[in-house]
Formats: sequence, structure tokens, C-alpha cells
Amino acid sequence: MSHSIGVDVGGTFTDVVLRGPDGEISVAKCLSTHDDPADGIVTGITTALGHRDPSLVTRVVHATTLATNAVLERRGVRVAYVTTRGFRSAIPLGRYARVEEDRYDLRFDPPAPPVAAGDCFEVPERVNDRGEVLEPLDEAAVARVGEEIARRGVTTAAVCLLHSYANPSHERRVAEILRRVVPTVVISSEVWPELREYERATTTIMSAYVGPVMAGYLRRLTARLAGIGITAPVHVMDSGGGVMSAELAARRAVATIESGPAAGVLAAAASGHPDVISFDMGGTTAKTCVIRNGEPEITHEFHVGGKGSFGGRRAGTGVPVKTPAIDLAEVGAGGGSIAWVDPAGTLRAGPRSAGSEPGPACYGLGGDEPTVTDANLVLGYLDAASFAAGTMSLSLDLAEKAVDRRLAGPLGVSRAEAAHAVHEIANASMGSAVHVVTVQRGIDPRGFVMVAFGGAGPMHAARVASRFGISTVVVPAHCGVGSAAGLLAGDLSTDRVLSAPGADPVRVFAILAEAAAADLNVTLGSPGVSVTRSADVRFTGQAHDLTVRWSDSPAELADRFFARYRQVYGIEQRGPTEVVSYRVRVTQTSRHPLTDAAPAPAPPRASPGAREPGGPRPEAHGASDVSEVRRAAYFPELGGYVQVPVLTRATLRETEGPAIVEDTEATIVVPPGWTARLADDMAVILTEGGAP
Repeated sequence: MSHSIGVDVGGTFTDVVLRGPDGEISVAKCLSTHDDPADGIVTGITTALGHRDPSLVTRVVHATTLATNAVLERRGVRVAYVTTRGFRSAIPLGRYARVEEDRYDLRFDPPAPPVAAGDCFEVPERVNDRGEVLEPLDEAAVARVGEEIARRGVTTAAVCLLHSYANPSHERRVAEILRRVVPTVVISSEVWPELREYERATTTIMSAYVGPVMAGYLRRLTARLAGIGITAPVHVMDSGGGVMSAELAARRAVATIESGPAAGVLAAAASGHPDVISFDMGGTTAKTCVIRNGEPEITHEFHVGGKGSFGGRRAGTGVPVKTPAIDLAEVGAGGGSIAWVDPAGTLRAGPRSAGSEPGPACYGLGGDEPTVTDANLVLGYLDAASFAAGTMSLSLDLAEKAVDRRLAGPLGVSRAEAAHAVHEIANASMGSAVHVVTVQRGIDPRGFVMVAFGGAGPMHAARVASRFGISTVVVPAHCGVGSAAGLLAGDLSTDRVLSAPGADPVRVFAILAEAAAADLNVTLGSPGVSVTRSADVRFTGQAHDLTVRWSDSPAELADRFFARYRQVYGIEQRGPTEVVSYRVRVTQTSRHPLTDAAPAPAPPRASPGAREPGGPRPEAHGASDVSEVRRAAYFPELGGYVQVPVLTRATLRETEGPAIVEDTEATIVVPPGWTARLADDMAVILTEGGAP
């Protein structure tokens, strides 16, 4: 009678999904507690458990923005950086690419480097890119550096020596000496032994910077869960969509920086559609990703803490991190995004968010600035009497006052016009993220299905999809807690990489697979343990590479690279190639609680106080008899407010828009010209016009 729990901590809400052995799903949604995220987690888990015995829980999978927030808010530990003599200034100098708002700023100051110049040290040594020692390590100099680091009171050091991926012996010796006086030492050859010196250095620094924060948090969370009777191991989603143990997450915290967004993409990939654009809109941000042939796009470098550029992350504006991550575009547009009028009299929405404290004005928690949620409430898309799975009621009066005072009045327009403008601005902002992952990369989005989830996503999805000619939107069951649900579909896995041009692939893959298996504490060849091999390939003489699935046949490997090159750049090109780096992912497959064959899932059991989702699924019926419940909602193409049917998944079979479908933790808006129907798996399928 084992149970599994998925927990996703967002900027506004903490989502919990509990699945029992019989396929029953319970969900809970509560406000995130930023001072201590564990408070919100315990509240959500306790609510989802209800009267169940906590000792029945055998698996807890967690997605967290802790590492990201530690970088953005500069809440990591102080780090000393140690490198090869002559390269100490690489980190203080850094890189910076100006985005739109910085381009003409004459008083522009670049952001502070991840390590202050005074905390950067160098030691005499030199290894070339073939691993040959050109200058022996000066161990006495290393000891002096360690003494200086300790004298400054710094307890964590990041070591990245030149070309240590080719020969890590000097780095390992430096770590041995430093650990005599510095409690925590992280070395690049253990974190991510890949070429490109600056990126490898910043990745190592970020691992050292957030590692102690993550380790302390996971220890506290494990203790808090034990306090309510849950002794199951805690697993953490990594940025690439895999799941690792809490112990490994503490050691490789840098791999969890994009933990939360990755979980939602897995949920979208499990929708059953091969080509998907995932659309995840929560309280703080909206995120999109392209999924082709059931597999999300993976990048091996992303930038954390950087500035956005039309929905994407501009390379050079943040700290580069070299670790596999699901390739996402993200914008500061969520339900809590604050709408405001700038000094020029232009209406804006986001990127600043009201979060969970004080939250949108309609929450009644002290916030008085209008947000996207307030606008949606004024427009009638949300129900003021029930919201967020029953955790609170919304105040229409407070939302109207905020919109009138801060937006409609200054702009000289009606309340409804102001609220609808906020809704449309949010749609345009989220459309920019879809543009980044599709059109900007040469992908025609019209052949894709949009899968919408998150507490606010289904309200906006159809309008965003229309902008790109996407005629089908899928809103899966449990859409409001989609990321938490996606966590339960992840396998225990980890990645390893090594840059070794000209090396024996068989030997390199064997070393990497053994190391990855040791990370997971599994045995290669055991049932359920698999190894996926890939390589970074480039045209001979080029500086950059592409990752392709490995083949022992050089000709087949080259063909895969040529095909990938054509897909990425739109150019048919052939020529001599070379392998730069080798990669493995070791996976221990477990039973997927949300995807394995099981009895048809019952409608979700809502949190106490929530509106019940309804009884058994009804027989087919027309739009005229689906429901007697109606309310006024704003649709400009129909002249303003009109009375529309309000349905649930239990009362929906097929209806034409305008209509509203309410879940226990999210609301689906069906605009005019769209049709909504219920699929066999309880997903709501929205189609525009005559789409099938």
C-alpha cells in the first residue's frame, strides 16, 4: 500500500500530488512560505494525506527553486576561487552582453562577479589540453593560499585549474592540501570536467556557492518530514528532467538550478502527443519548451541570473552553467505579475510579482497593487467564491478597487477595458517565450499541440496558441499542479561528461558509466538500469559543437551530426568531423506512478474545503444541456460581458465557446471560436475552428 508524493515549490504556491497504489490521486495547493519553504511543504503534504498513515509514503520527489533563488538573491555562501597562475582575473573580468534596456545606458554598470576579485587566488602549475604536465604543482604555494583563505574566514573554495578535464591530478592534490584548513572544497574535474575554461570555472563556483545552502535545506526538510511520520527517501528533480537522491543533490547542487521548470515539461511530454509546446504559467513566471517525438529539447549550457530578452535568456547576461538542462524560455508573466502604468503613461504587466506575500490585491493579504489574477477576476474568468483548490476565497471588491485606482483611473478607460488590456499584455509577453523556442529557432509551431498547465496557464492558453496558429490545446488532468504531477514520472538518473578529444570511446564511456552508477548507488547491468551514450561533435576546426546520440560507426555518428546541424541551423553541410566530449546518463527505471498501466484514475480528491470535481463522467450531450450554472465573463469580440456556461470536467462532454471549465485548482477559458471536449484520460481538449 505504498504512496508517492510529488512536491513543487513555486514563487506563489506550493503544489503537492499524492498517488496511492490503486491510482487514486489527491492534490493540495497552498501558499509558499519563503522564509522556510518546508513550512508550506509540510502543510501541503498534511492536507493531501488527509487521514492516511504517513508511514505508507515510500517516495518523495521534490522540485525546488532554492538553488536559483540563492543565485538571484545572492544568498549563497562566500566562495574563494583558486586557479592556475595567470588566470586569476578571468572571473572578476567576466562577460556581459547588454540587452535592450541596457544598450543605450551611459551609466551602465555590469553586475558583480560571482566571486570578488580579492577572493580569487592562483597557484603555480600548468597542464596542457592533452593532459601533459608543463609545470609541476607548487604545493607550498597551495598551502599559503589555503592559510590566506582560512584567515579571511572563508569556509568554501572552488578550484578550477587549466585543462584539468584532461588531467585532474593537480586539482585533486590542491583539494587535499586546501581541505586541511578549508572545510569545503569543490573541484571542476568532479563537478563537470568539460572544456571551455570560463564556463567550467563558473559552473564549479556556482556548485560551491549553492551547495551548502542546498545541503542544509534538504537536511531540514528530511527532519521536518520525519516529524510528521514520513521517513521515505527524498529525491530531487535535476535540471535535465532526471531525479537524484538528496545526498547527490547536495553534492551537485548546480544540477538543480532549473529543477522546478523541468518537472512541468515531463508532465507535458507524458500527454501522449509526440510534438508538443509545453506552456506552464504559475503565479510568478511562465515557461515554454518544445518537445519533439516525445523528448524535450536539452541544452548543455544555460545562464542563471541573467536578463531576459523577448522571452529568452541572453547569453552573457548571467553566470553560465555547464550542466544538462531542459531548454526553456521564461518570462516574468504569471498570475501574480503586477500591472502598472509607467511615467510615459504606458500600461505594463510584470516582471515584478506580488508572489505569495502579500499576493494579488484580491487575496486580501495586504497587497494593493493590481495583478494579472486581479484582472482575470474582474473579467469573470475566475470565481471569487472559490480559488486555488479551496485554500482561499478571492475578493472581487478588492480587485476592482486596485484596477480602478492604479490602472483604469490613470489611463482614463473603463475597469473592464483596463483589466482586459492587462490580460492581453500577459498573453503577448508569454507569446514572446513561445516565439523564442519555435519561430526564432526555425520551427513552425502550427504543427504542434500546446499542453497547458500551472494554476494560470489554462486561462490564457487558447489566446496564446491563436497567436501562432496552434489550433489544439490540451489541458491534462491535475493541470493546476502539473509540475508536481510531472515529478512522479521522473526516473532516478544522473549525467557524467568528459572532454577527451582523440581518446578511446570504449574506455571513456566505461569510466563515465561506472562513475554515474556509483553516484546512484546502482550496479550496471542490473534490471531497470540503463545507460544512454551521446557525444559532442563538431566540424574539424570549428569552435562549437552539437550533442548527438552515440554510434560505434563513425559514418553513422557523422550522419547524425549532419542531420542535427541541418535541424539547428537550416543548412545542409558535410565535412570532416571530430568528437570533443563524451556523455552518459545512467537511469534506474522505477514504476511510473502517473503513466504505468493502472485502473482508470478517479477524479482528484480535492483538498478539504475545495469544490468537489463532480461525480462519474456523464454521457455525451450537447452544449445546450451541459449545465445550468452561468456567469458573466468578458469577451471583447462579443461586445463585452456575456453570460457563459460554467462547467467542470465531470459535467463537460463537448461545448462551444465562450465557456469556462473549472478544476479544483485551475480554470480553463474557452474563447469564442473554440470547442472544448473531454478525452478518455480526463484531459480537456480545446480546438479552434474546424481543427480535429
